Amino acid sequence: MKAKIMLVDDHAIVLHGLTQLINSESDMEVAYLAESAEAALDQMQEGIKPDLLITDISLPGLSGIELIKTMASRQTDVPVLVISMHDELIHGERSFRAGAKGYIMKQEATDKVISAIRKIMGGEVYLSDRMQALLLQKMRGSAPQQQVSVLSNLTDREYEVLRMIGLGLGSSEIATKLNRSVKTIEAHRANLKQKLGLKSASELNRFAANWADRERV
Repeated sequence: MKAKIMLVDDHAIVLHGLTQLINSESDMEVAYLAESAEAALDQMQEGIKPDLLITDISLPGLSGIELIKTMASRQTDVPVLVISMHDELIHGERSFRAGAKGYIMKQEATDKVISAIRKIMGGEVYLSDRMQALLLQKMRGSAPQQQVSVLSNLTDREYEVLRMIGLGLGSSEIATKLNRSVKTIEAHRANLKQKLGLKSASELNRFAANWADRERV
């Protein structure tokens, strides 16, 4: 029986390319597609359970990281592989903390995705050579000092709120999507202003919009 894979991405070209690549293997197939985290969650709520889920981080609405966390909170026992354009040394760590079993940069996906799927399906975690080297250096206490994004010190929730602000969502909309109160979202906004050195709501909105446009989150 073929392993059933779910792909979650809002880019049709990515979905098409990954579908062709996976379906060319004799022991796996893309059985489910979703263009958003919400659509993927709805399908699983209806009883669909893939053997593995592959998601991008940058999605309309909830991010791939929030998708992983929501699946865990619902005790949806489906392993997740993240494929993203974002730097694995920052976003990979966030993904693994959320519960992902693997992380691949999109430019490497064609070469690595099949081996990553097989490794994760075998109960292991997939780490790139770059990520393995960094983790080994950290364990030895010899990791190089790197210039990291100012966003690195944000919590996962703050990062998600910033991403949604950048997409143009207001506090009430963010509260609804994240299932939190407006008061909680406003507290996150206050923390973001402090951590990012911003003085006003309009400065935060501009920063988030510019960042989202640059990072295409």
